[in-house]
Amino acid sequence: MGKTKVVIIGAAGRDFHTFNVLFRDNAEYDVVAFTAAQIPFISGRMYPKELSGKRYPKGIPIYDESELPGLVRRLGVDVCIMAYSDLRYQDVMEKASLCNSIGADFWLVAPERAMIRSKKPVIAVCGVRTGVGKSQTSRYVALLLRKMGVRVAIIRHPMPYGILKDEIAERFATLKDLDRYKTTVEEREDYEPHIRNGFVVFAGVDYEAVLKMAEKEADVILWDGGNNDSSFIRPDLLVVVADPLRAGNELTYYPGETVARMADILLINKVNSASKAETERVVEDLLMINSRAVIVRADSLVNVDNPAGIRGKSALIVEDGPTITHGGMLFGAGTVAARQYGVGRVVNAKRYAQGTLKAVFEKYKHLSNELPAVGYSPKQIRDLENTINAADCDVVISATPINLRSVINVNKPIVQVSYELRPLGRRFDAVITKFVKERVGAAVNGP
Repeated sequence: MGKTKVVIIGAAGRDFHTFNVLFRDNAEYDVVAFTAAQIPFISGRMYPKELSGKRYPKGIPIYDESELPGLVRRLGVDVCIMAYSDLRYQDVMEKASLCNSIGADFWLVAPERAMIRSKKPVIAVCGVRTGVGKSQTSRYVALLLRKMGVRVAIIRHPMPYGILKDEIAERFATLKDLDRYKTTVEEREDYEPHIRNGFVVFAGVDYEAVLKMAEKEADVILWDGGNNDSSFIRPDLLVVVADPLRAGNELTYYPGETVARMADILLINKVNSASKAETERVVEDLLMINSRAVIVRADSLVNVDNPAGIRGKSALIVEDGPTITHGGMLFGAGTVAARQYGVGRVVNAKRYAQGTLKAVFEKYKHLSNELPAVGYSPKQIRDLENTINAADCDVVISATPINLRSVINVNKPIVQVSYELRPLGRRFDAVITKFVKERVGAAVNGP
């Protein structure tokens, strides 16, 4: 028997990590292709020789996932490996059925098999869906650790949408680094708030290299997760965030339920925006699958920098892109702010969509009154700018975490929305403090 031929089904993140850790130096397997989905403009590239290793001197091609059946037949593929996140169970099984029907096995790799061990204590923040509030939870934890005198290095789940050989391991210490690395809007949404808080963010493609870089500057590694994926670094304390505004999703999306089952802390966020029944349903679901975890409830506090700029005005709402696209949220923090501060009228964002943004609204049909801040390419960033400038409104309510004016020129005033985590009670802080005392040995003034 020859080598087992493998295709890794991904979205420019978990797929590359799975290859690097489990297959790059494994002579029993031959990874013949990656496929790409969920994120635009990432297929048609090569996973370069600088990353693929000596067994793949020409690199590995990346195809659109729609080409998977032809690839399996043409290349004689034995195994297809599912390696991206935030998919309905129905979608996962449809992919499994497709692969099985054309003669290929379908594998789900256990998260722990691909985790890298750190020399430093690791806290990981993950979620059961995209948009549950992982980033605001990570910001809260980072600030809490700093108050304890702990040096924190933040490692962010990958978003390598550019030239892969130039993104092997990246360090973001200043806002200028965002320009230097030619980051997308989506990357800026996750990196910029941490940088503004005075933290260094590490990311890239090869997370063994990323981790080594981060360990040099930290007492504690903080993993800031993406989508509902698991941590690439083995956590010593795993915080998993859930969202009562999508009650029930914690048991129906891959790999969110897997991550929730592994959690040490289950944090129910946005309690202040959900009904008691929705919150309690999430609590019951999570306790059913993980009764050993600590349950914490939290509010997500929404504020704006200029309330008078919203009140009574007509507004275009711009939201964090992933949250309301593949995250499936029916509304985001911008809509909460509009209601909270008395907006006069919300304009229909879909009506003004330009260029590639039209395709975004066609793909995500639940969207209409909110504009996702998508910007995976220079053209898409221009289309975002043109869409905002075309809108007939008095003001833009921006709930993307970045400063929009740093990437586009907007012809109307912007009111910036911020949203921060407020755990209810003192239990969350107490668990983090106990972890630091036991694992780091820093001088801690407990809560």
